[in-house]
Amino acid sequence: MKPRVLSVLLLQWLRNMGFRYVLFRIGFEVQKRTGLLKIRFPKYTENLEFISLLEWRNLSLPYFKPNFPALYTLKNDADLGVLRGRVKGMRQNKFQWFSGKVYELSDWHTNPVTGYRYHESQHWSEIPDFLPEAGDIKYVWEKSRFCFLYDIIRYDFYFGEDQSDIVLYIIENWIDMNPVNCGPNWKCSQEISLRVLNWTFALQYYKHSHTLTADRLMKILNSVYRQMQHVYAHAQFAKNLVRNNHAIAEALALYSTGLMYPFFAASTLWKEKGKVWFENEVGYQLDPSGTYLQHSMNYHRMVVQLLTGAIQMAHLHGEQWSDTVYSRARQCVLFLRKFQDEKTGWLPNYGNNDGTLFMPLSNGHYRDFRPQLNALAKVLDIELGYTGAVCQEEALWLGISKNELAEVEPYTSGVEYTAIHGYYSLKEASVLTFIRCGSYTHRPFQSDNLHIEIWVNGDNILRDAGSYSYFDEDNTSNYFTGTASHNTVMLANFDQMKKGPHFMWDQWITWSKGGWRVGKNRIRTFLMERLKVLNMLGKASFTVVG
Repeated sequence: MKPRVLSVLLLQWLRNMGFRYVLFRIGFEVQKRTGLLKIRFPKYTENLEFISLLEWRNLSLPYFKPNFPALYTLKNDADLGVLRGRVKGMRQNKFQWFSGKVYELSDWHTNPVTGYRYHESQHWSEIPDFLPEAGDIKYVWEKSRFCFLYDIIRYDFYFGEDQSDIVLYIIENWIDMNPVNCGPNWKCSQEISLRVLNWTFALQYYKHSHTLTADRLMKILNSVYRQMQHVYAHAQFAKNLVRNNHAIAEALALYSTGLMYPFFAASTLWKEKGKVWFENEVGYQLDPSGTYLQHSMNYHRMVVQLLTGAIQMAHLHGEQWSDTVYSRARQCVLFLRKFQDEKTGWLPNYGNNDGTLFMPLSNGHYRDFRPQLNALAKVLDIELGYTGAVCQEEALWLGISKNELAEVEPYTSGVEYTAIHGYYSLKEASVLTFIRCGSYTHRPFQSDNLHIEIWVNGDNILRDAGSYSYFDEDNTSNYFTGTASHNTVMLANFDQMKKGPHFMWDQWITWSKGGWRVGKNRIRTFLMERLKVLNMLGKASFTVVG
């Protein structure tokens, strides 16, 4: 790269991301290229002794206590045939990727789309982020998150068929096939954190199972310890370079591990550091209005699940979070509720959406936010008025009971206008209109200002195509993150901001102003007339379906 081009890029990064980001990025690259990361994260092989099986079972460690009687009453309402089919597929190594397509895959290192297989013995720091022949590394990470465990556990409960042996076998198999600090599944600390949180749920559910032997427990505890040791040692990466849901997930994993594994030598340190880090990140990443810095409804929902787990876990252990955590969590729920389609529970497909739903505790469609919003609302003593098994199940699995004194959020069936930090919605009867008109103080992920969505009777007539992939060879991701794929104004073939490498955008939109204007005519007529004009002028790109 020419010195002049390099200096321009460096100045752009400094302006957009700040000095700390650029300095840490340079330092991290130096550690990676000199092999220092291999020294900091060694390939541990020895096993440690922590606690006996009997002592572990006798530990008084409050954890999510599912409301089994109430859950059992949902059995007739839940679509258990779909659940049975998914679990049957898993026994044949058929797993669902990103809440969507099913692939048949028996190992942990192969990308099911490209067929590329990573080396499980290669140190994680030597594995490239973007390798053309490998494809998107998220396809390898997805199975190793172990989100599928919730389907197996729910199947176990509803059908009364003990699945402990297969759950523990799969976890053991992952441990055997993924040596410490080796392979792609040790590369991302957020993926490690979600995996440990999901394993912990399974361990607690099968705590007294006869298939959980002393040897199995010790193998799993050793792996949990080494994984969280990695997360703690690598925390500065999330704090400085990817300060988004990665940081919140990692902080919660450290806090939860400190609570649930007090026999680890570092558990007190992890718990205390994780708690402070979690509180700081929630205060930084969630605006007082409830908006989220990643500009993505789906990643926003991920934070909702992390907040729910954090608050419920702390309360079970007699602990409290800072006032900021509770206030931001409350506004988070209310913000997302404002933009929700009443018929489906879906929200606009705004921002990055890779199908993330790391704790699927209902049979609801992954685009239906009601199960997750309901669980967080209930733990905050807010009643959103949702009904039905799909909406209630997640809260019941987490042991969150209904509070008769909960504050009820009123829902108006009339016309409701919403304007929150660049997000605008108009709800009227069976129609929802959503517009984004915002400026950026945090890194944007899409160039889509003035994007408009319209929902009619639960059908998304004008929609956002969404974006999900980290890497592609034909640059289709640039289309989906760019202006062309959105229902907005586009001048010639130019994006509204300048595209940089990978996730980067330059020349951010730093000023914007929007608002609803109410006159004699209905707002809907006002919007549609202007969209017609834009369409005739060739200044708007629409995705029209239905």
